[in-house]
Amino acid sequence: MLSLTCLGGAGTVTGSKHLLTSGDTRLLVDCGLFQGLKNLRELNWEPLPVAPRSIDAVVLTHAHLDHCGYLPRLLLDGFNGRIHTSAASRDVAELILRDSGHLQEKDADFANRKGFAGNKPALPLYTEHDALRTMQSFTSVPWHQPVPLPGDATLTLRRAGHILGAATAQIDIAGTRIVFSGDLGRYDDPLMHDPEPVAEADYVVIESTYGDRLHSRQDPTEALGEVIERTVLRGGTVVIPAFAVGRAQELLYHIWKLKQGGRLKNVPVYMDSPMAINAGSVFQRHPDEHRLTHYDSVAVGAAATAVREVEHSKALSANRYPKVIISASGMATGGRVLHHIAAYAGDHRNTLLFSGFQAAGTRGRKLLEGAREIKLLGRIIPINAEVQELPMLSAHADSNELMRWLSGFTRPPRKVFIVHGEPEAADALRWRIKQELGWPASVPLQDRSYSL
Repeated sequence: MLSLTCLGGAGTVTGSKHLLTSGDTRLLVDCGLFQGLKNLRELNWEPLPVAPRSIDAVVLTHAHLDHCGYLPRLLLDGFNGRIHTSAASRDVAELILRDSGHLQEKDADFANRKGFAGNKPALPLYTEHDALRTMQSFTSVPWHQPVPLPGDATLTLRRAGHILGAATAQIDIAGTRIVFSGDLGRYDDPLMHDPEPVAEADYVVIESTYGDRLHSRQDPTEALGEVIERTVLRGGTVVIPAFAVGRAQELLYHIWKLKQGGRLKNVPVYMDSPMAINAGSVFQRHPDEHRLTHYDSVAVGAAATAVREVEHSKALSANRYPKVIISASGMATGGRVLHHIAAYAGDHRNTLLFSGFQAAGTRGRKLLEGAREIKLLGRIIPINAEVQELPMLSAHADSNELMRWLSGFTRPPRKVFIVHGEPEAADALRWRIKQELGWPASVPLQDRSYSL
């Protein structure tokens, strides 16, 4: 008997974990951290409903934290199989997981020193050392070539766009073909290739981050330039929380285009994220995974001053000269950007600019919903700065683009499972699939098994 169980990413955009079970074989597709709302974050500390040692292999569609961030914990709890992903995703995962472990160690230490942990010492979910050990379990998978998985299954990866190395995953097992979209990227993106079509599947598991929305068609370079120039004219600084892999590079691309057009001549731009800086070198190591030439890739990286040292980062927070600071994390849940928000959010001349999806419960979501104060670094920070977003910079396909990818199937699947979306977005996509394609579709519930 073949079944699908969503251990995460059901009714939320975080914590993606999808378990395929066939007889004694268990395959886990993605293994992400829950983020955002406290009740979701607490799930990271709960044991999985299945024993990690009983999972035979993991398939990783891409290396964002909400898809790969639980992997070190999975190993700590007993998983001893292989993690299958594209070569570029393997390299990105090393950056993401090491940084995640490092930040968790720092956050635990900070909580203990400041007394946030109460009577019990705060502990990291895993450490940077645990993340490094996890990398030994990775196996790189070539594009378009079926490779064996445990249980006589096979895996075929195709490019999904979205970020470097992102893939859709086709798993053939027990005479059935299941295709997982992972996170689908945009069509005609300036950096990433278009999502590749898939011809056939018995079942499709598709993300729905923007299942109820369409992205603006406004020129993102122009939109970014307008926000920066408006802020600088009033003597302010633009702070941009950005995902270190994907969004940071796209922001640099648009800033590079602005500078090529003679704009931002006297505006200093800083990339205050060692991980984003390192991600730029990963882009150059995988030239076939994006649209940039080697020359342009180097030029885009040079569009901002790299900030690696903590002291330099602190100096940026103290310096009130107009500038642009790009820093992680993208939803303002951790990292150096928190210190920049604390430094600049109280001044009306400054701008906090968000450029990607903000999950429920994150500081980014609260700010976009109009919060006039937020709790940050153990204190309450007033919000007087302008708060803006550039949704057209999202690396996620919108509702029309999700439907475009689905229309590439040459025959209807038996069923579509809609995951990795908040309830309204997932149900809106379910309705579109039913009305426009006539396919059976449903939104699975967390931890409930569905027979295939």
